[in-house]
Formats: sequence, C-alpha cells, structure tokens
Amino acid sequence: MSENEQAGPPAPRLTLRSGEQGDAVTETLWQQVGGTPTFERIASEFYRRVREDEVLAPMYPDEDWEGAEWRLRTFLEQYWGGPTAYSEERGHPRLRMRHAPFPVTPEAKEHWLRHMHAALDAAELPPMHDAAFRDYIERAALAMVNRFD
Repeated sequence: MSENEQAGPPAPRLTLRSGEQGDAVTETLWQQVGGTPTFERIASEFYRRVREDEVLAPMYPDEDWEGAEWRLRTFLEQYWGGPTAYSEERGHPRLRMRHAPFPVTPEAKEHWLRHMHAALDAAELPPMHDAAFRDYIERAALAMVNRFD
C-alpha cells in the first residue's frame, strides 16, 4: 500500500460553512442530489404514507401536517449540507428531546423506517448517496426509540 492510500473506510466529510449559519463552502450531498426539490420529494412522499399509518398518524395533530413536513425537510436539508433554515427557525435540532413526548416504540420505529425507505426509493438517489442516507436514517430511528411497552 502506498503512502497516499488509506487503510479502512474513508473519513466522513464534514460540511464546512463560512460561518455558524453561513453557506457551505464545499459541495455537499444536498447539492449533489438536486437540493431542495429532492428533499421536498422525500418529505412529501414520506408524509403521504405516514398520514395513512395506523401507528404514526395519531402522533400528528391534524392541523400540523404541513409544519411536520417542513420540519423534516429542512432538518434533512441542513443535516446534508443545505440551507440552515431549520436551526434559524427552531434552534438546535435536539431530536431526542423533541421526540420525548411521543411513544417511539420499536414498532413505531419500524413503521417510520418503512415509510422513509419508500420515500428514498421514490427519490431515486445515486447509489452512494442513497446508501449514506439509508445508513443515517437507520441509526437515527434507533436513537429515537424511547418506550418499550
């Protein structure tokens, strides 16, 4: 192995920003997959399915579907290097704290993942980006489980 070759997987890419809320200074996954329109499609497809889900739908107030879709889209956009609208409006994501009032059981996690995987199927991301996104949602969903009854 030469000096320039690394052993093991590559180091993760960080989103470098020009300031705390500034623009990304390197190309990000958000840019590479088409920006906001792609993330709108993911969030829209996800919530189209969640509205019909017997486990997840009751967790959402009927008057807040649009707000829920905006929060998911802007959170994911920010996480993947897009605009920082989520933090500008809501502050730090604090995902576990924000989900604490809801019964995120292992069953709810599996329902959430089924709909998110379907939304990613519909988005048809390039394979490398799709794999990274799916890896993230699997880890995030597991981290949100807060009840085992």
